[in-house]
Amino acid sequence: MRTLWVFVLLVMFVLFVNFMFVQVFLWRILSFIALLSIGFLVFFNNLRTARFSLKLKLEKSRLDSIISSIGDGLLVYDLNFKILVFNKAAEEIFNLKQSEAIGEVITVEDLKNNKFKTLTQVIYPSLAPAVIKRTEKNIAHLQVMDISFDDPQLELRISSSRLVDESGKTFGFLKIIRDRTREIGLLKSKSDFITIAAHQLRTPLAAVGWVFETLRAENLNENQQDTVRIGTEASANLSKVVEDLLSVSKIEDGKFGYNFQNFDLIKFLASLLSQAEAIAKQYNVNVYFEPGEEKSLMVYGDPTKLSMAVSNLIDNAVKYNVPNGQVIVGLKKIKDKSCVEISIKDTGVGIPEQDLKKIFSKFFRASNVMTKETTGSGLGLYIARNIIKRHGGEMRIESKINRGTTSYFTLPTDPSLVPQKEIIYGE
Repeated sequence: MRTLWVFVLLVMFVLFVNFMFVQVFLWRILSFIALLSIGFLVFFNNLRTARFSLKLKLEKSRLDSIISSIGDGLLVYDLNFKILVFNKAAEEIFNLKQSEAIGEVITVEDLKNNKFKTLTQVIYPSLAPAVIKRTEKNIAHLQVMDISFDDPQLELRISSSRLVDESGKTFGFLKIIRDRTREIGLLKSKSDFITIAAHQLRTPLAAVGWVFETLRAENLNENQQDTVRIGTEASANLSKVVEDLLSVSKIEDGKFGYNFQNFDLIKFLASLLSQAEAIAKQYNVNVYFEPGEEKSLMVYGDPTKLSMAVSNLIDNAVKYNVPNGQVIVGLKKIKDKSCVEISIKDTGVGIPEQDLKKIFSKFFRASNVMTKETTGSGLGLYIARNIIKRHGGEMRIESKINRGTTSYFTLPTDPSLVPQKEIIYGE
C-alpha cells in the first residue's frame, strides 16, 4: 500500500497547485475527477496485490511447514549446484545447519572439506565409497540408489529426480534422502541371529539324520520302518530349511560366494533334467527338454549356484503338478538382445492371481499349494531370483489356476553384461 500513500500525497500537491494557480473552475473539477479515478484504480490494484502477496506468504509458510515436518531429508539445488532447499531432517543427516547449507555452491573440491564431505558425495554419487543402484530400467526421470559411508557410519537411500518447468527445461534437482542406518543395523542383527541359529542347528540335525540312516539298515518291522522313514524325511526337510536360511543370510550380506566360469547351457540343463527324473517318476510327471535349434550355447556363470535356482524351479513344477502331468523346459535366444530365455512350463495347479505379486517374497507360499505340498520354507523362489539377478538376468512367473505355471528367466550370453561384484540385496 506504500504506492497508494505516495499517490495520495501527489494528488494533494496537484490539487493544491490547481486551486492556487488554475483559474478555470471546470478544469479544476475535471482534474480532480481524473485524479480521483486514477486514485481508485491505484487503490484497488494495490489491494489486489496485497491480497495476492498475503496469499503467497501463507502458501510459502505452509510449504515451509510441510518441508520441515518431512521425516526424510529434502535437498534441492539448481544447475550450478547451489543449495536452495535444506530441511531439518537433512540437518540431522549431514550434521549441517540450514544457514550453513542454503546458498552454498557445492563442487567436487568440497570433498576435502569435512563439513561438506558427506553432502558432496550425495550430490556427486561417483565420489561415494559404496553405491548400489536400485532404479528399475523403465523409470525415466527417477534414480534410486543406496549409499554406504564408513565415517560417519551412514546408510542412505537417495531418490533423485529432475525439476522441469512448463516447457520441459530442467532448472534444478531434487533429492529425497532416507537415513536407513538403524534399519540396516536391525536387519543385520536379525540376519546374524538367523545365521548363528542355523549354524547351531546344522550339526545336531546332521547327527539326527545319520541316526535315522543307520536305523534304516537295521532289521526292523514294518511299523518301525515307517517311523524311521518319516523321521528321515523330516530330518532332511529341516536340514534343507536350515541350508536355505544360511543361503538367504549370505545373499543379503553379499557373501554368497560365486565362482564364475564358461559352460555349455544346453548340457547343463540336460543334466539337471536327468537328475529330476527320479522325483518326476515319484510324482508321476513327465519331463521334456526343448532346446530348439541350439546344439550348444556357452554362457558365463556359476553352474553350482544356477543349479540351485533351476533345480528349485523344476522341483516346484513337478511337485505342484497333477498325475500324468507334464513339465517342459524350453530355451530360446532373444532377438536383438545378448541373452537367452529359459522357460519351465508345467500343467499343475497354478498360482492365484493375488499371490503372484508376493511370490518372490521370503517365506511366502501360495495359499492353494500348502495343502498339496505341506513341506517347504517359502525361500526357494527368493533365492532363485537373487541368483538369476546376480548373473545379470531377470525372472518372472505367469500362471493360471488349474491351467499351470510358467517360470521364465534370462541369462546374458555376453559376459560383460554380468555384474562385476556381488550385490547386497537387503529386504
